Amino acid sequence: MASTYTPIATTTLGSAAASYTFTSIPSTYTDLVLVFSGTLSSADYVCMRVGNGSIDTGSNYSHTDLSGNGTSASSSRSSNATYFFTAPMNTNQNNMIINFQNYSNTTTNKTALLRWNTPLTDGGATGVVGAEVALWRSTSAINQIRVLTYAGQNFNTGSTFTLYGIQAA
Repeated sequence: MASTYTPIATTTLGSAAASYTFTSIPSTYTDLVLVFSGTLSSADYVCMRVGNGSIDTGSNYSHTDLSGNGTSASSSRSSNATYFFTAPMNTNQNNMIINFQNYSNTTTNKTALLRWNTPLTDGGATGVVGAEVALWRSTSAINQIRVLTYAGQNFNTGSTFTLYGIQAA
């Protein structure tokens, strides 16, 4: 039986970069999974924008997130934003997985589910974990995804971005 996860594109940064964009994403899969693993030049929020033909920078995104550190929990919500907030990240190793459901369907708005973890900046044993549901209010198929930081910090050399396509079972 063939694997349902098919690598579409992967990159490991050879030098620091403020963003990374996946382009020409084929519409032949049911869902997409984006995996990020890396570090930032300084603490910042990692954000994401999507589009079809060009990246949408309009106020067409919404998100609700939950996070916790083992002692306390928090939540937030944003509507009419110009990006998905995905995660607070820092100079320690950070990880993020984003699932885009039904990304090529042209009759529904697009939904993404995000999971992330961020270690404490002091290198302690605990950190923060979070989950988010995000919405792009567009019926266009997604064929581009840009990952960037909110305040313009760089993704460090060695950070990896991998996009997988998922076939329907």
